[in-house]
Formats: sequence, structure tokens, C-alpha cells
Amino acid sequence: MKNIKIEYEYDGSGFFGFQRQLSARTVQGEIESALRLVLKEEITLNSSGRTDRGVHAYMQVSNFFTTSKIPIDRLEFALKNLIPGDIKIHTMMQVPEEFHARFSAKSRAYEYIMGWDRTAFETKYVSSVKGEVEPEKLEKILEPLVGRHNFEGFRLADCSGKSPVREISEIKCYKKDRNKIGVYIRGNAFLKSQIRIIMGTALAVYFGKRPKNYLINKLKNPDNRAEKIVAEGSGLYLCDIEY
Repeated sequence: MKNIKIEYEYDGSGFFGFQRQLSARTVQGEIESALRLVLKEEITLNSSGRTDRGVHAYMQVSNFFTTSKIPIDRLEFALKNLIPGDIKIHTMMQVPEEFHARFSAKSRAYEYIMGWDRTAFETKYVSSVKGEVEPEKLEKILEPLVGRHNFEGFRLADCSGKSPVREISEIKCYKKDRNKIGVYIRGNAFLKSQIRIIMGTALAVYFGKRPKNYLINKLKNPDNRAEKIVAEGSGLYLCDIEY
């Protein structure tokens, strides 16, 4: 039995999310389908995380087990030729049996890109905001999230995570160009739609649609039944996984 690790990227705009679905096109479904054709056996990917519909990845990591004796270089060549163009394989390699793309990961990082004058060609890749956003001001609003907290109020009701406690180690906001900014968030792991809810909440505070202490109060009073403001997914990118 071989344990194979794959590193890859994808454009999420043409997928109904990452996780396999019976009647919808997904990233996991496309890769598993291609691997089944080559290996002639059932394949299940373990992955560092699952992205929502329309969310992208500069870097995603998965692993799977196979009894096939096909050399890795030939398997990689075959997979690259079978998967669609909106998924790109970076590397494939055999790893120790104990490696697990999800449970072995120490941290994940996302970048959220938003713009207040995006072009028609950016609608699938940049989230729209109504007005200019100053990185320093937004970072100040997001600052209380750094650390270990109960994020019960920052996940969707159908989230399957057993514990709502997560640790965010870093948040940075910065200019991308004259009409865009980026937000970098690194944490040990994230709950379902947590980043999008964080961004939606922070932007509501930034533009005065919610009081200044709104985000802090959600942390102090974790409640999954409370209001959740979910930002667009088009500007969200899984960008790094640390092992």
C-alpha cells in the first residue's frame, strides 16, 4: 500500500465547492474520477480542508492510498492529462503511511482579495465592496480575532466540526493595487465558511452597518443561532498549508 501526496491549485469559479457531490461538479470529484480511471480502484482523497463554492486555491494538499504499482512519474503524467484545465497539479510524491493531509497540517492560510472598482473580468476572482477600504483601519477591526477563541458565532449551522475553538495566529491587511486590498489570515484550522463570515462581519463594522463592538461581542457571546454576515466567496483563496 502506497500513500501518495498531491499538491495542486484550482480555479474554484467552475465548481460547486471542493467536497465530492453526487450531482455536481467538484474539485474532489474531478480528481478522484481521474485517479479511478488510471488506477482501476476506488480512491478517496484526504485533503487539508474544503473550500466553498466559487472559492479558489493557490495551494491545496491531498493524499490517498493505492495498491497500484504504477510509478509516481507515470501516474502524475496521466493525471495531468485527465484532469480539467481549471485544476493544475504541482507535485505528486510517495509519503510515509502516517501522513494525512488534514490531520498532519499545523496551519492553513487564506487570502481574501476585495475591490471597490473591479472590472468585468474580475467578478469571479475579486470580491466587491461598496467603497474604498483602508487596510490599517480594517486590520484594527480584525485584530481581536487573533488568538484562541470560541468561533461558534462564525460558522454555518451545518458545520460538522466537533469543536468551535480555533486559533488564529496572524491577520494582515495590505494594498494590492489602487482599488484592491488583500487580507491574509493564518490559523491552525477553520470552520465551515469561517473566513467569509469573519470578512462579512468586519466589513459591516467598517462601513458602519454594525456597531464598533459588534465583532468583539460575537466573540464574547458565542452563539450559532446569532446573525451571520457572509461575504462573497469569489475573492477567497486557500494559499498555504504548513506541515
